[in-house]
Amino acid sequence: MTARLDVAPGDWLRVSARYVVVDAVGWAVSGAVAVGVSFLPWLAFHWGWAWPLPIVVGVVALVVVGLTPRRVRAIGYRLRDDDLLVRRGLAWQRFLAVPYGRMQLVDVTRGPLARALGLAELRFVTAAASSTIVVPGLPVAEAERLRDELVALAESRRAGL
Repeated sequence: MTARLDVAPGDWLRVSARYVVVDAVGWAVSGAVAVGVSFLPWLAFHWGWAWPLPIVVGVVALVVVGLTPRRVRAIGYRLRDDDLLVRRGLAWQRFLAVPYGRMQLVDVTRGPLARALGLAELRFVTAAASSTIVVPGLPVAEAERLRDELVALAESRRAGL
C-alpha cells in the first residue's frame, strides 16, 4: 500500500470543509420541502389544530442545518493494512470496516453543487448484497487517487483469495 507522506499510519483523514455547503444546502432544501408538505393538513382540510406543525418542522429543519458543520467534521476515513475504516455520525456513531478484498466497485460521483466546489464522493460496493459505503466531500484529485489505490488493493487482495 502506498502511504501518504503527510499522514501518519492510522490517522483519521477528514473530508473537505467545503462539504459543509453541499450538506447544508441539501438539508435546507429537504427542510423547505418538509415545511411545505406540513402545511397541507392545514390548507387542504382546514384543520385549525394543524397550524403549529409547519413551525415545529421548520425549527427541526433549522436545528439539523445548524448541526451540519459538526456532522461534517465527524466524517472521516482511515486506511489500514487490510481494510478501509469509515466513520460518521454524532449521537449515533457508525464505524464501517471495508476489507479491500471485498470491494467490487469503487466509484467517484459528483453532483452539480459538489462539482462547483471541486468535490466528489467515493462510493464502494462490496460483496454483501445491500452494502454501499460512501465517503462524501473529498477533493476530486484525492477521490481519484484514492479510487485508483483502492482498486489496486482490491485486485491484489482478491487474487490472494
